[in-house]
Amino acid sequence: MEDKVSNDPVVAIVGVTGAVGAEFIATMDKRGFRVGKLKALASARSAGKTVSFRGQNVVIEELTERAFEGVDIALFSAGGSISRKYAPIAVKAGAVVVDNSSAFRMDPNVPLVIPEINANRIRDHKGIIANPNCAAITALVPLWPIHRKNRIKRVIISTYQAASGAGAAAMEELVESTRANLNGQVYMPKVMPHPYAFNLFNHNTAIDPDTGYNDEETKVIKETRKIFEDDTIAVGVTCVRVPVLRAHCEAITFECEKPITEDQVRAIMAQAPGVKVIDDRARNYFPMPIDASGQDDVLVGRIRKDLSDASGHSISMFVAADQLLKGAALNAVQIAELLPQRVMA
Repeated sequence: MEDKVSNDPVVAIVGVTGAVGAEFIATMDKRGFRVGKLKALASARSAGKTVSFRGQNVVIEELTERAFEGVDIALFSAGGSISRKYAPIAVKAGAVVVDNSSAFRMDPNVPLVIPEINANRIRDHKGIIANPNCAAITALVPLWPIHRKNRIKRVIISTYQAASGAGAAAMEELVESTRANLNGQVYMPKVMPHPYAFNLFNHNTAIDPDTGYNDEETKVIKETRKIFEDDTIAVGVTCVRVPVLRAHCEAITFECEKPITEDQVRAIMAQAPGVKVIDDRARNYFPMPIDASGQDDVLVGRIRKDLSDASGHSISMFVAADQLLKGAALNAVQIAELLPQRVMA
């Protein structure tokens, strides 16, 4: 991909050496995303190495202020500080940025987009489109079609978040610490704040001293309201890191304005875009990370009446989704696919 050989867009990936960066490449390839030229951008220590894209080796370039000249679409997944510095530079150079960090999500001038929910917001962008938090995407893809038919007043979410959400280094720490534990060796955590093997703990983001909520939980609350365009929806969430390599799970209970049955929810889920129902009570087979890994869809199951709500307005369910795909790279590429044709020309 040395030179642009067609009218297809020049695409830059910022953070190409990370876990999500690798999935950007794989997802574009799998979906046949049109790319005239790929620019692979990372830190200086990775410059000169190569990544493979469609049978060719692409040399990684150092991320600098001049790296976006000629770029049409820039996919960012390198952390909030990098996005805050370089996304405006990319926009000034003429690129449309799809950013996977939290840097711009709550900016009122930046669309926060899940294509299955609010693809129409893409046209409102002023150069930057934000990819939502992975835990929010996992919950909202199945909740939205229910919300459209019977408004959700309140939702309680408990997450079981995999190492993939913290990047390649966290995934490696889980593998290495598990190996050490099985060999009877002491492993001092370097990435996570607590021992990861055979353990789980509060999500590794800062705790708000006033609310007691961690930053991941606050993101889910705020982003749900922005994406649903409903500031009155009540959201309670507990985010936990679990010793799973890839794919997040969530237990979700939601309360609707009108009574709702589990059969109605199953019917809605069967037609919902981006959703696959895995709900086999006879075999006790429901969504699992091992099945969600590598899958584009959010898996939904354990659909049942919330027995704590005698009014019949509430349903409980369990979902699983690949954090690196629908929770990150896939959602971003879906956004890029929907950019106006003038960008893709």
